[in-house]
Parts: sequence; structure tokens; C-alpha cells
Amino acid sequence: MSDPILGIDIGGSRIKGAIVDVQQGIFLAERFRVPTPQPATKQPLAQAIATLAHHFAWQGPIGCTFPAIIKAGVAYTAANIDSSWIGTNVQTLFAAQTGCPVTVLNDADAAGLAELAFGAAHGQRGVVLLLTFGTGIGSAFLVDGTLVPNTELGHLFIRGREAEAFASDRARKCQRLSWKRWARRLDALFKHLERLFAPDLFIVGGGVNKDHAQFLPLLTSSTPVIPAALRNRAGIIGAAWAAAAQRDLDRGAGPITPLVDLQEGHQDD
Repeated sequence: MSDPILGIDIGGSRIKGAIVDVQQGIFLAERFRVPTPQPATKQPLAQAIATLAHHFAWQGPIGCTFPAIIKAGVAYTAANIDSSWIGTNVQTLFAAQTGCPVTVLNDADAAGLAELAFGAAHGQRGVVLLLTFGTGIGSAFLVDGTLVPNTELGHLFIRGREAEAFASDRARKCQRLSWKRWARRLDALFKHLERLFAPDLFIVGGGVNKDHAQFLPLLTSSTPVIPAALRNRAGIIGAAWAAAAQRDLDRGAGPITPLVDLQEGHQDD
């Protein structure tokens, strides 16, 4: 994993990219942003990804997040993106547009991998749930240092409403909820997840992470809730990490080295 990787994170309003040192989980160049096409249909979005690659004069592997269930590069859902993406091999489309090998994965899963490798989930045993709050609610389900992909827990129903409509950051803004009122909704979501999965730790990520001091102290769930360490860098870093892991497999490097040594209880320096 020694060579740097271009990581790209597709958001609802902006697409961000940076060259990542995947050994240390840090950016090697300033982030570059382009607007997310509206509507985010196939060709305009693929062209935006190519614009990012061209900006960095990039010719190597690319890791890219995508707001959907992704299996073998194919999008199976389209909750917060144009429905024309369903059934599309996103990986193949982006590779053809950029001329580079591309690894695509769910956006919240990418954030979970980054926090597992370099952030708040590093060295954590048991079940860790990372939830990203933004336009929707993404989830990364981590068990003893292993990602269970494509969980999409933001589509659970809470009090008769889909969790995204009830407790996303977009819902907070659109409904003009105070931090206190929004925290009560988060409590309902976290307590529901506690009943279902008995997690050992919740990690809060996404755009609202920068304001965590406004609402985390108001939560009453019995499971600890902490902010993501990598904030809005997590998607880019996790996408790059996944692409580096795929590159190593393609080179015949064998199984991916575990992100953390749970037997030794290794922690960040």
C-alpha cells in the first residue's frame, strides 16, 4: 500500500478529491472540489469525476465513494441520487471516463474504513456503528475490525418515519430543529439501534460532525457516542484505502493485512 492513491468523495452538493498517503491516512495535496451535477445523472457525474482526475494529472488507481449499495462495482439502490444509476456498473463507467482503474464503494462504508484504519474506530473491539449525518443517514457496521458492507441503517423506520426523514442533518435544517430537539430524535435512533445490535460504540460522522459539541452532550443512550476523528476527510481517505487494497490483491499480494491488531489491543500513537 506504499504508493499514493487518488480518493474521491461524491457528496450531494460537491465532489471532493485528494491524493492520499494510504499508509498514514493523510492528504498529500490540497483537496480539489467541483459541484455535484444537478441532476446527478450518469454522464455529467462521470465527467465530474474525470475533471478531478485531470486536475491532479492522475494516471493511477482511484478510489471513489458512491451514495448507494454497491456490489462488485454495481449500484443497487438510488435513495439520494438519480434512479437511472440502479443497475449501473459505476466502477466500469468511471474507469472508462478517467482511463484509470477505479474502485467504488458505499460512501458510509468508506468513512467507516477510514475511521477503522486511522480514526475513532481504530483498535476498538466488538460492534462499532458509524453513522454519517448529512443529506441522508449513512451507516458503517464494524465488527472486531471488519466491515460488514452496505448496511444502509438510515432506512430503518423510527416512530413511523424513515430514519433519514426523521433524524438526518437535512431534516434538522429543513424543519428548523434546535440542537436539543434534534438530539431527542438522535436518542430515539440510537436507542432503537441499541435494541437491534447491542453495539459497543457509536461514532458520529458526516457534515454535522463539526458541530458535535452542540448535541453529543445532550444524548442519553447507554452506549458511548463519540465524534468521528477524520471529519469530512474520511470518505476520501477510506475510498483511497479501499483502492489500495484492491490494487494489492490485483498484484497478487495475497489477503489484505488487518487494519488493526485486536489481539494486541493496538491503539493510535
